[in-house]
Amino acid sequence: MTEGISLEGYSPAEVPVLLLPYQQQWVSNIVEPEPVSFFDLHTKSRRIGLSWADASGAALVGSQERGRNTFYIGYEKEMTRGYIQDASDWAKLYDLAASEIEEDEEVWREGDEDKAIQVFRLHFNSGKKIEALSSKPRNLRSRQGDVVLDEAAFHDDLPGMLKAARALRIWGGRIRLITTYNGVDNDYYELEQQVIAGKLPYRRSFTTFLDAIEQGFFKRICLIEGRQWSQQAQQEFLRQTLEEFGEDADEELLCIPKKGGGKYFSRVLVESCMKVDLPVIRYSCPDAFALESEDQRWQKTQAWLEEYVAPVLAVFDPGLRSFYGSDFARSADLSAWFFGQQQPNLTRCVNFALELRNVPFRQQEQILFYCCDRLPRFTAGAMDARGNGQYLAEVAMQRYGSRVEAVMATDSFYLENFPRYRAGMQDGKFMLPADGDLLDDHGLVELIQGTPKIPAERRTKGRDGKQRHGDGAIAGLLFWYASTLETVPIEFETLGQPRPSLVGFGGDRSSSMKGFI
Repeated sequence: MTEGISLEGYSPAEVPVLLLPYQQQWVSNIVEPEPVSFFDLHTKSRRIGLSWADASGAALVGSQERGRNTFYIGYEKEMTRGYIQDASDWAKLYDLAASEIEEDEEVWREGDEDKAIQVFRLHFNSGKKIEALSSKPRNLRSRQGDVVLDEAAFHDDLPGMLKAARALRIWGGRIRLITTYNGVDNDYYELEQQVIAGKLPYRRSFTTFLDAIEQGFFKRICLIEGRQWSQQAQQEFLRQTLEEFGEDADEELLCIPKKGGGKYFSRVLVESCMKVDLPVIRYSCPDAFALESEDQRWQKTQAWLEEYVAPVLAVFDPGLRSFYGSDFARSADLSAWFFGQQQPNLTRCVNFALELRNVPFRQQEQILFYCCDRLPRFTAGAMDARGNGQYLAEVAMQRYGSRVEAVMATDSFYLENFPRYRAGMQDGKFMLPADGDLLDDHGLVELIQGTPKIPAERRTKGRDGKQRHGDGAIAGLLFWYASTLETVPIEFETLGQPRPSLVGFGGDRSSSMKGFI
């Protein structure tokens, strides 16, 4: 047994008790007859029993008459021996007819030398087998079945291994990569980034140490060791484990790859997506503006909207879907909003950007509603809902329903979506206004411990001489994200009734218009 539980004394019916949810999902991917993907990646914490669970799936598919061989490749001998032993234990639990483990050497001639690899095998009466091999691309030649690359990020020649493994796909084999991170300057990390960005049609799973504990991992340890589980004991176990791993805990347990730095977006890349005929509209209010009456603020803002924003909204294509993304700020930084449409060739175009500095909450609400009410085929919006942004996101959801998503951006969100946003730029599928401030905003995004984000302390100075904090980059990210949400445009007609929060706010402020949003 490696990282799982002793199977002695259990029955096949009790397998759900043995496998934790993340393990069950992985095994279901292995045994599904018509998989969503023939190529699966699982980025994981150390020592959470995923390889042990994989051996369970390999035993099941190997025992079936129309099953598949499995070729397991670790980067060192004890890994291969342990996997075969786990597979043998699972076969006995499932009462599958399987041989005893065979240990053999395969010898071949290379130049003037004899070469040999050690192979561990488990045969099934179905005629299928599980073989555990050493980490050399040639070991997969002339074989047919599934390939499991364990700790893939640590293989010396991962591209070579994948090149050899893909040949097995011709006759229906599947490829599974299981690994912890090994930094960002690594072939596995680059492969994973392409998958996240949608450039490769592979399936990716992700399980941190915290995820595993939440799904019962510590309870499993207590079961094995005969200890009494308690929430307090679990918290202490987590604290001690993180402490023991020290500075390696981020990568080894929390799945945050080490190192990595520098700008995430190159200046050349962002400039290549910029178009000079796309405007940036800016609205800045003096401090005294917030103290004016509600009606005065509404009238002044409405006049500005009619003069500067209405003409830009009027040229939106009525046949295309519209989206927006927004990064909220009230005073220290600025609110950046991107409004645009998806072109027939699937390019996302930011028709115009809005930047609001020192604009009161109610006027930001007024501006947002003015724009969204006039967007043709308004399909989706994504809003920064952290801090004070939560208010504006909430009223937008109340008005436009499920088409608006309030985003509480976390490292996981950035890790998942920044690669897709950048890939859209790299593929020439994104257009935004040609503007020096927006260019500088994207230049603030850095790769910090493997996660693209903007350092809290980094600032640039905009054309107005005031500070910026990468606001346009976040608005662009959320605009792109909104354009990927699975929502549909809704036909609507306003009733001419003011929204409750606007009653007494200068009279009836609703627009009587009909169209598609």
